[in-house]
Amino acid sequence: MNLLLLKNSDFVSENRVELSGRRLKHLNEIHHACVGDTLKAGRVNGKMGKATVLKINTQSAELEVSLTEQPPAPLPLTLVLALPRPKMLRRIFQTIATMGVKQLYLMNTWRVEKSYWQTPWLQNPAIEEQLLLGLEQGCDTQLPEVLIKKRFKPFVEDELGHIIANTQPLVAHPSGGLPCPMGLNKPTTLAIGPEGGFIDYEVEKLENVGFQSITLGNRILRVETAIPVLLSKLFS
Repeated sequence: MNLLLLKNSDFVSENRVELSGRRLKHLNEIHHACVGDTLKAGRVNGKMGKATVLKINTQSAELEVSLTEQPPAPLPLTLVLALPRPKMLRRIFQTIATMGVKQLYLMNTWRVEKSYWQTPWLQNPAIEEQLLLGLEQGCDTQLPEVLIKKRFKPFVEDELGHIIANTQPLVAHPSGGLPCPMGLNKPTTLAIGPEGGFIDYEVEKLENVGFQSITLGNRILRVETAIPVLLSKLFS
């Protein structure tokens, strides 16, 4: 936990918080926090700064906070992702939050198994939990927005054209396309398919609304690997 992330419910007054549960355990067992210690802190969807320990034991901790700094700038990216296997999903939520993605669309494709949509990891509390862990790791406070689209064709034909407006729309595909650009650093919409990639019909549909196909080369990467590789290339 590189950032002590505070929720609105933690505040007992304007500049004091009380903590218990996972974060208290981390303070005690990892930071070995004592009265007077100062930690890097931030308020969810708010500012960052510091928190000073006023009281701490195994039951609770009380801290005084001063939050005056803005969180880091987000990536200028909208990520459109075919729903991955559930066991990958938690790591991906953490990864995108850590790397500064603020808008994620999860969509259905032909290679996405129907059972994936039944995973409890798509419930809002489970999503938020993983996003918060990612923000703690990346020292950020701004929660990403996660939107779920279960019908590929209506989403692409009716909505995606508006989403990609004023951005550079790119679709990552294992075969074909131009080499992935580097240091793009401008508003971008990036579509990434499931394991094995999009089928040809899906790539064609995306290209019809304005996407350009890009590739990382001949090696086939897992989705959880492709995401940080693509983001690190596109945004220096």
